[in-house]
Amino acid sequence: MRRRRGGIARGQTASGWLFTAPILVILGLFLLIPVLMAAWVSVSDWTGRGSPLSPGVNFVGAQNYGQVLWAGGLAETDFGTALKNNFWYVILVVPIQTIVALSLAMMVNRRLLRGRGFFRTAYYFPSVTSSVAITVLWLFLFSTTGAVNAVISWFGVKGPNWFNTPDGIFHFGATAGPAALTGSHTLLGVTWWDWLGGPSVAMTAFVILAVFTTSGTFMLLFLAALQNLSADVEEAAMVDGANSRQRFFRVTLPQLKPTLFTVITLGLIGCWQVFDQIYTGTKGAPSKTTLTPAYLSYTAAFDNQQWGQGAAIAFILFVIIIVFTLIQRFVLADKKVSRRRMSWITGAQKNDIATGIATSAIVGKDATP
Repeated sequence: MRRRRGGIARGQTASGWLFTAPILVILGLFLLIPVLMAAWVSVSDWTGRGSPLSPGVNFVGAQNYGQVLWAGGLAETDFGTALKNNFWYVILVVPIQTIVALSLAMMVNRRLLRGRGFFRTAYYFPSVTSSVAITVLWLFLFSTTGAVNAVISWFGVKGPNWFNTPDGIFHFGATAGPAALTGSHTLLGVTWWDWLGGPSVAMTAFVILAVFTTSGTFMLLFLAALQNLSADVEEAAMVDGANSRQRFFRVTLPQLKPTLFTVITLGLIGCWQVFDQIYTGTKGAPSKTTLTPAYLSYTAAFDNQQWGQGAAIAFILFVIIIVFTLIQRFVLADKKVSRRRMSWITGAQKNDIATGIATSAIVGKDATP
């Protein structure tokens, strides 16, 4: 009997490997091998001509990484600028698009809302539209004489020259910062005054674009999660007297934690890899204030023929994405309850049971724990 079961298990294992073999081959050819070759390019002096595995290509160690991290030249300054721009882009886009997506999902999930199908389609439509087309539309809307500045003028305010203003929005019009934040006080070749200045006006327009185009996709993820929640828990909370705010933060939101983790992870990856909007819209202008690591990697490799630097920037970006994902995984993880608190909770539960028994005995009813 054991031999028969062992033979069945081996047969199932062989069948499983047989069915997964095609996708493993495809992933190996088009994902694993290119990643390994890019890793080799990042530590070599390949010039883009011929094969990177040819005998004329030499190993240079961390030289390409050093040029963008600690060499102190233009490559380091450009990478620091790109990292600063993308950092503020992530800090603004991920929270805003998550809040907007969850708000839209809560709204279209209401049973009393008429035309829910229309609103779901309308909110999701920007997500399936070509990013190139929307970027070109954005350039017209946010131009000096565009619709956005026309609406702003209704309130007696002159709109900015969106894609030609390099000033950080947190500089509030100041042209120079204090000595403690300028001069030799730099990080990756960028002064702390520039790091703390926030995104430029042009990058702010791309932040609005990202929220507009991605909130619909994440809305569907939240909507699917909301529709799978049991109504019994919320009804019990309503019976206990919880108001709408308490029900959302203490009942609904904790149950959405897996979906929230997925949405934030996808948002982080997408924001750190932003490329097509920058390539179509500004190509890093004005004054490199919309430059991003993904676009810098492209220009270093294809425009400047610095293939090693381009590959190194790509792998640094990969590490940054992993670090941010681990951080938000730690923040959203269920915290372990200490032994002292657990013993207190257990004692409180026992006291509640004892109190219930005593109360039932007083009123003359059969008490059961």
